[in-house]
Amino acid sequence: MEPSSDENKKQTRPPRKPRSLCLSFANETEYERCLADRTYYRTYLMEQYQAYPELFPEEWGEGFHFHGFIYSRKQDLHQRRVKLKSTGSVYQIRPSFMMPYMIGRVVEVEKPLFLRRWGVPFEALTYVFGRHPMYWYRAYVSLGRTSLVGTTIKQVEDLPPHLIADEKHTRLQGKKVFVPTTVAQECILGAEVVEQADTDHLEQGYQVFRDEAQMLQPDYMPQSVNTDKWPATRQAWSRLFPAITLILCFLHAVLKIKNRCRSAPDLWDLIRHKVWHVYQAESLRPFAQRLRRLREWTESQTLEKPVQAPLQALWESAADFKVAYQHPGSFRTSNGLERLMDYQDRLLYTMRYFHGTLSSAKLYMRAMALVWNFHPYGRHTQKKYGGACAPFERLNGFQYHDNWLENMMIAASLRGQYRSHKIR
Repeated sequence: MEPSSDENKKQTRPPRKPRSLCLSFANETEYERCLADRTYYRTYLMEQYQAYPELFPEEWGEGFHFHGFIYSRKQDLHQRRVKLKSTGSVYQIRPSFMMPYMIGRVVEVEKPLFLRRWGVPFEALTYVFGRHPMYWYRAYVSLGRTSLVGTTIKQVEDLPPHLIADEKHTRLQGKKVFVPTTVAQECILGAEVVEQADTDHLEQGYQVFRDEAQMLQPDYMPQSVNTDKWPATRQAWSRLFPAITLILCFLHAVLKIKNRCRSAPDLWDLIRHKVWHVYQAESLRPFAQRLRRLREWTESQTLEKPVQAPLQALWESAADFKVAYQHPGSFRTSNGLERLMDYQDRLLYTMRYFHGTLSSAKLYMRAMALVWNFHPYGRHTQKKYGGACAPFERLNGFQYHDNWLENMMIAASLRGQYRSHKIR
């Protein structure tokens, strides 16, 4: 599928620097007071800068001037502009109760966008909440314009040392495409769309995660990544992070054995206990011993070749499993990613996959990821995680605002493109 001329122009055009700050105000009355009183507004801005420096440009601490207003006739709202003393760059300050591009107030759109967590169609949102389906579609995909990593992770020490990565298979205009997905700490940190599953395309897809992470910390180098056995995936990660340790997913090996035992459930029940007993070894030495015992037992049995082959592949890949013990805290299976891929799969199925352009598909996947990272947990899950209200709060230990969408709007200040030296 060849990109259109408009897409080629977008790809060659240099990215615009983010010029919009999004900050929280107690309410609209408080915001109007700030607009009317320059001294009060300056005090407020400096308090916000001291508390959350990652929401501001690097040179903010060197001083700024107020630089007029921007007025939205559509929303009847003024926004302050500020000019930095050191660079002369001009930024506008948007209150978090207002959506980007002045498309509406958060209170008007947060419940419809919350329902997108379950893939409620845009036509259904129109039936319940009014407006046009394209309004809800554009509001949703616009969320994907910010940095996934920078919006989700607000402290450099929370950059994950261990990752899980795999490709989600989907379709764009009937043609198979792939979504290289990077997951850690129950958050989706990378979700691009590429047209092929070879090394070069997967490298381009996973590179977006690397670039966004290194925008926070230029020397960021994860210790390990858990993948399946697909060579292109493993080669792509080795290219992006030469020092990274590649850990083979033990779950994929077990599932291959299970698939070969569908006609023999009793045999699978016996093998299953033995295989997971190997996995449950707490250190390298008992793991190697249990794997040898499994091999000896397998060779003593009369097993059909389709069952024998994945068992043999299990111990042939032993070295790729054993390296996990050198990295405490690393992922030995891809369970954490599979759960989030189920979420991706459900939403992609409800829309019968992609019908537009490659660029719109990319925005859609990124928006889907951010809605997951910021969606509010249910009561049972909040209790399970000690009161954390969302994956974002569980990862960072705080939230900017009680409303999930305002929390996302604030976290996406400067499109999440902040530098590491500003982190609290």
